[in-house]
Amino acid sequence: MKQKLMTAAFAALMAAGPALADLTIIDTSYRTGPYAANGIPFSDGYQDYFTLLNQRDGGIGGEKINLVECETGYNTEKGVECYEATKGAGNGALIYQPLSTGITYQLIPKASADGIPLHTMGYGRTSAKNGGVFEWVFNYPANYWDGASHAITHILDQNGGDISGKKISLIYHNSAYGKEPIRTLEELGKKHGFDLVLLPVDHPGQEQKSQWLQIRRDRPDYVLMWGWGVMNQVAVQEAVNIRFPMENFIGIWWSGSENDVKAAGPAANGYKALTFHNLGRNYPVYDDIQKHVLDAGKAAGAGDQLGSVLYNRGMYAAMLAAEAIKTAQEMHGVSVIDAAQLRDGMENLEMTEAKMAALGLPGFGPEFKVSCENHGGNGYGAVAQWDAAAGEFTLITDYFQSDQEIIAKLVAEDSAAFAAENGITPRC
Repeated sequence: MKQKLMTAAFAALMAAGPALADLTIIDTSYRTGPYAANGIPFSDGYQDYFTLLNQRDGGIGGEKINLVECETGYNTEKGVECYEATKGAGNGALIYQPLSTGITYQLIPKASADGIPLHTMGYGRTSAKNGGVFEWVFNYPANYWDGASHAITHILDQNGGDISGKKISLIYHNSAYGKEPIRTLEELGKKHGFDLVLLPVDHPGQEQKSQWLQIRRDRPDYVLMWGWGVMNQVAVQEAVNIRFPMENFIGIWWSGSENDVKAAGPAANGYKALTFHNLGRNYPVYDDIQKHVLDAGKAAGAGDQLGSVLYNRGMYAAMLAAEAIKTAQEMHGVSVIDAAQLRDGMENLEMTEAKMAALGLPGFGPEFKVSCENHGGNGYGAVAQWDAAAGEFTLITDYFQSDQEIIAKLVAEDSAAFAAENGITPRC
């Protein structure tokens, strides 16, 4: 398996031609396996945005982007193998977006030692928000602990600010990913007086009968979900089967794509999910993607994912990487940057509404500014709701901030423990 992976990665590099582009971006994708339905649209959006920059703008700062895709199957071992196989591609890989908390945990020490930045947008190790300890890891614009707080804030809003005595069940992927919000929810439970019930679901998530029988028996007021891939589809269908009120079922942003709800049909109407970016394709940048990428036959996939939740997220991740590259080029006065210079660009990235509008994405995401102390953004998110008749998620709230008092405390504690375990002296 390892030899096949290495051979595939080498073939991908050779396909780029003898004159490799100067800005190498690795897409650690998963187009196969039980998580493919979610991995495909993200990868399509990620690649298509970089292709747009190559086709329309000649790259970034005059330098073409060399895109290298490596299939991980959402498997941690394969993800690490992809990293090792591709980190020397072109003039050296500039950035990795692992799209897996398990892979991220394994890559943090490797990428830190190699001096290659990781962007774990809305996933990964949450305490990596502390850039003083995690120099090479960035998780802006929001993290899992922000998401846990967003869900509770929304529930508070639905109950006049008082949820004491309420019962909230968390159904979660039994992995590092799914376990991330537990401590935050426990702290929020102490603060707001709700009872938390934990319901783990083993990979890949197709067997959930016992968990939903328990939900039917316990009759929680709300169910939160940290799922991914087929787990989400099964959970939504099981919720429908026991007639759980969908408006009280709230998923994290990785449990809020069209793939997660369509199979359940009209009965999924009202299901909610968190998000840290806007939805749909009513943005000027899509006209450019259609013209320069799809119509030119350059799309990463079938071209059928534009405007979907996860295509938007992949495109957003690519846009943030591109803006960090521009920042690094300006900071260092060169167009051909290396991974260390990109790290500087990421740590000095500022996203404003004016900048997003100029990129053809007005109102697409929250404003934020990165610094040494803060690699994670300002903790803003929103709630979306599934409209089965329209076949789309729509925002039902404005962006609002997570409970910064609790989040900051948890980030400080966890990052301090990591620093002590690994002999790291915080930079800032």
